[in-house]
Amino acid sequence: MLTRKQMDLLEFIHSRMQKDGVPPSFDEMKEALDLRSKSGIHRLITALEERGFIRRLAHRARAIEIVRLPDSIDSGGFKPRVIEGSAPPPPPREALPVSKIDAQSLPIMGRIAAGTPIEAIQHATSHVAVPGGMMHNQGSHYALEVKGDSMIDAGINEGDIVVIHEQSDAENGDIVVALVDDQEATLKRLRKKGSAIALEAANPAYETRVYRDDQVKVQGKLVGLIRTY
Repeated sequence: MLTRKQMDLLEFIHSRMQKDGVPPSFDEMKEALDLRSKSGIHRLITALEERGFIRRLAHRARAIEIVRLPDSIDSGGFKPRVIEGSAPPPPPREALPVSKIDAQSLPIMGRIAAGTPIEAIQHATSHVAVPGGMMHNQGSHYALEVKGDSMIDAGINEGDIVVIHEQSDAENGDIVVALVDDQEATLKRLRKKGSAIALEAANPAYETRVYRDDQVKVQGKLVGLIRTY
């Protein structure tokens, strides 16, 4: 359920995109909702994104995708639409070639959310060559493509490939793949306190999420990162 302010903002963004073909600026949102600062808009945008109504596209100016609308707004004919900023879309990712020297081909097990959790990863989509020195000597590894920007202050950007050592436990401060309620997978920094587990973002725009320890299962620990320029 959305708050009144969240609903007002979603309605305003939707109406502007329907009318002008581009989303409003943060200043326009602030004025429309009669807020004193843009920080309030940031919080509302984050809340709408976390609830699955909108999606912000990284590296594109003023790019917002409305994913769905509440029944009170949707007239039945809504279709998700992406409004892109001036930056060009990234080129399609190709599997990196396997080096003949000290490299191993790992399966890319889909995409992992560095932001709001997405569906749990289950199936390999392609493979990537990973230097042997990036991996542990023991145990299994797999790779994931990062979606979202909640770990950017840890140097992890959307589109990066993260190398994960498969393990079921981790230390405080480790960046892990966490499975929440056996349904959603996310990449976050792990914090433990008593019977609670906090999944901490590395971006001030995202709130730290706290769960009971029985709600979170560690699926692996980050051991490397591959970026294509």
